[in-house]
Amino acid sequence: MASATIRLFLPHGNAKRLRVGEVSNWTGKALAAPRTELDDLLLRDETGNSGVYFLFGSDPETGEPLAYIGEAEVIRDRLKQHKTKDFWNSVVVFVSKDENLTKAHIRYLENRILNEAKKIARYRIENTNSSNPKLPESDREDMEVFLSRIQQVLPVLGSDLLTPIIDSFKNSKPETALICKNKEAVAHGKRTETGFVVFKDSTAVLIERPSAETQHPYVISLRKKLIQDGTLVEKDGILLFTRDTAFDSPSAAAAVIHGGGANGLTAWKNNLGKMLKELEA
Repeated sequence: MASATIRLFLPHGNAKRLRVGEVSNWTGKALAAPRTELDDLLLRDETGNSGVYFLFGSDPETGEPLAYIGEAEVIRDRLKQHKTKDFWNSVVVFVSKDENLTKAHIRYLENRILNEAKKIARYRIENTNSSNPKLPESDREDMEVFLSRIQQVLPVLGSDLLTPIIDSFKNSKPETALICKNKEAVAHGKRTETGFVVFKDSTAVLIERPSAETQHPYVISLRKKLIQDGTLVEKDGILLFTRDTAFDSPSAAAAVIHGGGANGLTAWKNNLGKMLKELEA
């Protein structure tokens, strides 16, 4: 991804309140706000334009992150309709400063964003259907550039919805991957900017340790969640990772693989047997 200079303006001087983001030499503009300031956001002229928007929140029962991705010719009118949705607590809007986004453009963007978000799978997407409008080749290229800028700005505004789990090390050498073993389970992964990722096709033990239920209930809960959402599937007496999976820390990843509490700094080793804590010393 190309380098970028991102300017963040805080109208109220508070990074938790309304924020306006821009990238040098880009015609787009981003606005982000907590739900409590939706009315202030809707007063801004930019929300009278066409664009795409994101609603972020979490499932009240499971705590799973949720997102709604939409498009509208008049952002302000559409966001007013979403006041009836209960799950979301923050909103991010992207519009064009030159007001040159047509209905076909924003529908194309919405479709591409939905596909990317589902592929990355950091959030559960509340809406999964969108149209796939046809655009001239030059317009498609313009929208791909617009999408790449959205992917750059969105993390600055607080969401990793479109941040690939393995992007930071996709070009790294295979031998730099770390290994975690426990009984018949063998997993490969690597530390990332936000924690740790376990690679697809890694394995975890099928049965948790007897002590896990009382000493490490979070491990039981996390493994159950990963099984329910299809990240872990049983195969030949072991649990298989069906996709690259992000964790908050090396220890959380190792605990799932071990089926009980684990110290990720010692459980993860390189191909020469050197522990993660030694590698980072």
